Amino acid sequence: MSIAAGHRQNNAGYLRSMTQTINKPVFFFSSAIIIALVMIGVLFPADAERIFATAQGFVLDTFGWFYLLSVGIFVFVVLFLAVSRYGRLKLGPDDSEPDYSYLSWLAMLFAAGMGIGLMFYAVAEPILHYSVPPEAEPGSFDAARQAMSIVFFHWGIHAWAIYAVVGLSLAYFSFRYNLPLTIRSGFYPLIRERIRGPIGDAVDIFAICGTLFGIATSLGLGVLQINAGLNYLLDIPQTAAVQVGLILVVTCLATLSVVSGLDVGIRRLSEGNLILAVLLMLFVLIVGPTEFIFRAFVQNVGTYLDQFIERTFRLYAYEPRDWISNWTLFYWAWWISWSPFVGMFIARISRGRTVREFVVGVLFVPSAFTFFWMTVFGNTAISLDMGSSAGAISRAVSADISVALFQFFEYLPWSAVTSALGVLLVAVFFVTSSDSGSMVVDTIASGGTAETPLWQRIYWCSLEGIVAALLLLAGGLTALQTMTLISALPFTIILLLLAFGLVRGMRADVARSIEHRQAQPAIPRREMTWQARLNAILHEPTRAEVGRFIDTVVHPALLAVAAELKKRDVAAEVERDEAGSATLTIASATTRNFVYGVVPAPQLAMAFSAADVTRPDQRRAQIWSARTVFSDGSRGYEVTGFSKEDILADVLAQFERYQLLTSAQSTALYVAAPDPTPAS
Repeated sequence: MSIAAGHRQNNAGYLRSMTQTINKPVFFFSSAIIIALVMIGVLFPADAERIFATAQGFVLDTFGWFYLLSVGIFVFVVLFLAVSRYGRLKLGPDDSEPDYSYLSWLAMLFAAGMGIGLMFYAVAEPILHYSVPPEAEPGSFDAARQAMSIVFFHWGIHAWAIYAVVGLSLAYFSFRYNLPLTIRSGFYPLIRERIRGPIGDAVDIFAICGTLFGIATSLGLGVLQINAGLNYLLDIPQTAAVQVGLILVVTCLATLSVVSGLDVGIRRLSEGNLILAVLLMLFVLIVGPTEFIFRAFVQNVGTYLDQFIERTFRLYAYEPRDWISNWTLFYWAWWISWSPFVGMFIARISRGRTVREFVVGVLFVPSAFTFFWMTVFGNTAISLDMGSSAGAISRAVSADISVALFQFFEYLPWSAVTSALGVLLVAVFFVTSSDSGSMVVDTIASGGTAETPLWQRIYWCSLEGIVAALLLLAGGLTALQTMTLISALPFTIILLLLAFGLVRGMRADVARSIEHRQAQPAIPRREMTWQARLNAILHEPTRAEVGRFIDTVVHPALLAVAAELKKRDVAAEVERDEAGSATLTIASATTRNFVYGVVPAPQLAMAFSAADVTRPDQRRAQIWSARTVFSDGSRGYEVTGFSKEDILADVLAQFERYQLLTSAQSTALYVAAPDPTPAS
């Protein structure tokens, strides 16, 4: 082989190693779509504003009803899953335990509710609804009440119901069915193995496009607010050149965190940022109209609940107005585009939770914090605008929405300090959003692979910054909003299908669990006298007897099956643990692994006297049995007394059923569902 040929071979091998973790159709098609949409503004700068405005108007006028109806469906579906029998299902095997304590989990959900959006709109949105309300007299008390009701509606349960659909789907099918942590996995109940084909690729492509444009919109809002804060503090001009420079700086910082492995440092910075944000909120609460804030918070919640159903479906069909398009429909599209990002975060931290715990925690914990945050800033701003500022805050916000927070701080003590803190908070949220967003997009583009080369994270991190910068230059905030609306439209359809797939998959799991509960433990049918049968019924096996049974009968049988499978190039392992269980695992690259395990299981012995019944459980006699467990973590049936041949026959029968069920193209999702009755 020549030297040149050797170099070509080495280069080819290097390129293969660089790209082997990406899903090529998803990676290249999503990149092409994103670049093509952004280039519209770059290639036609003179017409960009008109093009974006026309596109935004078309989407909202034609599909506005679809956005509103879809979000209403999402709210209904997640609440239904929580209150129905499906709420008892685990996000993981049936006997799995949560990875985090309840308080830690709630704290992380609380952190997920914070971000650039709350900093940007905390003062701006309440003031704008107060000064330009959709229905009430501008600047009136009725406008103030309506403003806070609208803010709660936009930032409350509806937004988190969208995130919950994605988070539930990711967590349920990834942790319970051993599927990749990516959006396509939620389609398994609907299209089964075809999730690995073009349909699954299309789902992930739309998820990446929506997520990237949603993050770009947030970055655009963040840079506008940072520029406004720097203008207030240091008199730095508010120009497109400065804003692009800020995007470049923050994108470089986010890229640096990716390259240098500063994940722990960024996480701590994010946690510190959350603490500073809460301290800032408490400062406003204390120096502001404290009593009024608490009274307003209670009334705001009541008004929100009173108008919950009405606002969910209010589209102003009989009295058309642009307000619904400029606010509610844009928010719904924004939340939908952000849903893969936030959904993956809450899915990763929720393994082992029940569906009911997940829904209650995700819907109400972040919403409660957001409601209080918006009340503290929004009602304080409205109170100041009605009083000491004499409308100055409203006029400033109407002229430039990005200055809202800093104009608000001027009417509170230590305005320079609080404004500087506000700029710092937005900047850190900016960095962490870019860094975390690139991780989520990279995970989807690589088919759920957790460990990917650095260049992939750098690529997506850089692309986010480039998209935000180019759209700001091309059409400003309108361009960012338009791309969010357009990219969110196909993903709304995907979310509806995810919700349908969730219900379908959970229904199959509940049906299987009912069969397990109704099944009677079985033993091999053998001819025996009635005295022998009575002796078997009254015999109370000890822990040692069950241990010997697993050691001498079950374990050798499972080893024999594993050895035979390995001869046929099938990956199979037998494991023992400290509790004495023996487990055969046959790996599957497509869905749940096949698991056949036998564990020592204790239960209280029969009590034949009142003294026995009244003793504490730990002092009562226990009966031990050997029971099967399967891939969903459910307890199967007792196999105590089986011979080695019985165990072998039972393992093969369950594996045969597993093969049939996982390969069948039926509509019911009975993946790896063991028959509750053993083969004898």
